[in-house]
Amino acid sequence: MTEISNAEFEVLEALWQNFPASANDIIAKLNESTDGADDKNQDKQWHDKTVKTLLNRLVKKQALSFEKQQRHYLYTPLLEREAYTLKESKSLIERMFSGKVAPLVAGFAKQNDLNKDDINALKSLISDWEKNND
Repeated sequence: MTEISNAEFEVLEALWQNFPASANDIIAKLNESTDGADDKNQDKQWHDKTVKTLLNRLVKKQALSFEKQQRHYLYTPLLEREAYTLKESKSLIERMFSGKVAPLVAGFAKQNDLNKDDINALKSLISDWEKNND
């Protein structure tokens, strides 16, 4: 898989939620998601040219396919979200934590960035793993 920039990922995220979609559909979805965003992202407005450039880059990277329908192009992701996020997660853990997950979780725990739901989800994952790997 090729590298996907943060902006390209946001375009992919909008497309993963509803595809196939036209550039205008994607632009509307991106701008809709900034309406309720935190203050830092509220001023971010997605422009036609920017999104179309990102779509073209993603097509060249073979992350998207497109099909012409009348006067519009409909885009479809070629990357599955789950596969992409798993690859990126593994890459981050490998680069930053020598492939170990525990230091990552410990860092969040030490900073009190884990809430009760996070802790319960982690406990459930560990419990399921123990049941399946004994």
